[in-house]
Amino acid sequence: MAIFLTETDVEKLLTMDDALRCVEDALRDFGNGDAQNRPRQRVRTPNGVMHLMPGAWFTRGFMGFKAYASFRGGTRFYFHLYDANTGEYRAIMQANRLGQMRTGAASGVATKFLARRDAKTVGIIGTGWQAETQLQAVCAVRAFERIKCFSRDETRRKNFAEKMMTLLNVRVDAVDSARDAIVESDVVIAITTAAQPVVNGEWLHAGAHVNAAGGNWAARREVDTETVKRAHARFADSVEQAKFEAGDLIQAVHENVMGWHQVQELSALVSGRAVGRAGDDDITLFKSCGIALEDVAVGALVYERARQEKIGVELPL
Repeated sequence: MAIFLTETDVEKLLTMDDALRCVEDALRDFGNGDAQNRPRQRVRTPNGVMHLMPGAWFTRGFMGFKAYASFRGGTRFYFHLYDANTGEYRAIMQANRLGQMRTGAASGVATKFLARRDAKTVGIIGTGWQAETQLQAVCAVRAFERIKCFSRDETRRKNFAEKMMTLLNVRVDAVDSARDAIVESDVVIAITTAAQPVVNGEWLHAGAHVNAAGGNWAARREVDTETVKRAHARFADSVEQAKFEAGDLIQAVHENVMGWHQVQELSALVSGRAVGRAGDDDITLFKSCGIALEDVAVGALVYERARQEKIGVELPL
């Protein structure tokens, strides 16, 4: 019988270490042809947007989709899980926390494979809810000594710095500008709703890795063209999806800075089919769109844990 899981259930059952492991394993299988992902589809109404994201992880035996509606009153996320061998409906779960964790995990996996081994400093633009798991994930894959954070609201960025310093046991400084956050940072994270770039490529030092994780609309971008131009290696969690969602890359293509053939799949890197960083001075870029397979990866684990711990409400389906 299928079960229903709340946000509280998901939070109880899913850790960042879990999310990192599941997303990395799913991407590796994706790179080897053992998983499938379909790009996000959107239906626009006069008052809002419905989003639909399907994917399947064959080796784990699960498939599913996330559906969510973005309207003026807010956004409501639900993930639906099926057995990939029998087609049986397994679970529906509230998926806001699920999405936060898998988005952070995707940046963590990219950082694990692309950032310098000796990376010590993180600069993050954006101090919202999604920024928390971005830092949790990258701190799980590298031994950082300092984090610099910036957002436009001074009180908010100071509160964020205090919270994350306690949570991560790493020095976190709230700085006065995006430039201050980025200059001399080994890993740079953009996790905002900005329509115009918040990361200037001229601020990046040799060897930096950039995670652009906040935007998935063609008309919006967080990193400028110079950032894309300076990157020696460029990756996306789905190049197919990036071609109509990743404004950061779309604009660079329109400006003839690069072609789509110069953007590689993160799954190819994880599965050993692509080369990332070639030298310590290389600048690397990961554009995270957020893909359905990542939801399937973490959703499957949450479902299995829920069954083991007898958590969730059984549905008469």
